Amino acid sequence: MSTQDTQQPKFGPGDEALAALPTVYRDDLFAGKVVLVSGAGSGIGKAIAFLFARLGATLAICGRNAEKLEDSAQKLRALSGREVFTYPMTIRDPEQVDALMGAVWEHFGGLDILVNNAGGQFAAHAMDFPIKGWNAVIDTNLNGSWFMMQSAAKRWVEQGKPGNIITITAAIDRGLPGMAHTAASRAGVIALSRTLAIEWAEHDIRLNCIGAGAIESNGFNNYREENVPTFYQCNPMMRPGDVQDIAEAVVYLAGPSGKFITGEVLNVEGGMLLWGEFWPAGKPDYFKVNGA
Repeated sequence: MSTQDTQQPKFGPGDEALAALPTVYRDDLFAGKVVLVSGAGSGIGKAIAFLFARLGATLAICGRNAEKLEDSAQKLRALSGREVFTYPMTIRDPEQVDALMGAVWEHFGGLDILVNNAGGQFAAHAMDFPIKGWNAVIDTNLNGSWFMMQSAAKRWVEQGKPGNIITITAAIDRGLPGMAHTAASRAGVIALSRTLAIEWAEHDIRLNCIGAGAIESNGFNNYREENVPTFYQCNPMMRPGDVQDIAEAVVYLAGPSGKFITGEVLNVEGGMLLWGEFWPAGKPDYFKVNGA
């Protein structure tokens, strides 16, 4: 195994593949548009940033890990030939969020599209959740997403400009056993987005969500190895999706194709809401014994 191979995520495409994955969209679709992607240092966020770069967008990216963020930025610059603005921060801190938005507006003069991708979770049965772990997931996924939404929206309203927010959530309509904190926080984000789609319609601000199912990315590394096989059996397609599935869904909502869509959840989950077992924390004995 080469050094390059060992540096790549265990799951999901490497950077060279991200730069060349097939896409149905034209190269200049977002020319002249400024796009902010949170959590763009790895995984789904990086894939989203790569696709926007390929489609002509000017990018701002943020995340907690400055080293990963700058590595992504260097590759995005090489890919697009355009400037990429980086800002290390955490979305859990409203002051840092406001500073981020101020920096983006100062640097580019505005923002066209916000992709709320940053988030976090861990697999555990609900009885075993520590208070700190529960609060961390709720604070990141729900509060952090809200801080980003409100901070961007206030500036759009002040400028009299339209806005477009896409938030990466999860396919939670059946619940997510083994990740109850994620289900609760993502459901909150969906309800929030639908509510704001009404409140902020007068300002021409659209809000939509992507309900992601099992997506093969570096996020798979966060789960115990014996539980990962269930990710390949959690939907009738009998396979996980890939990061490009999410990136292209984001572009669909962000571009002219989504101009009459707001307050919606686009579920990208291979039919997981219809059929399949998903046990990120392991299948409980109750279901094994009873043959469910």
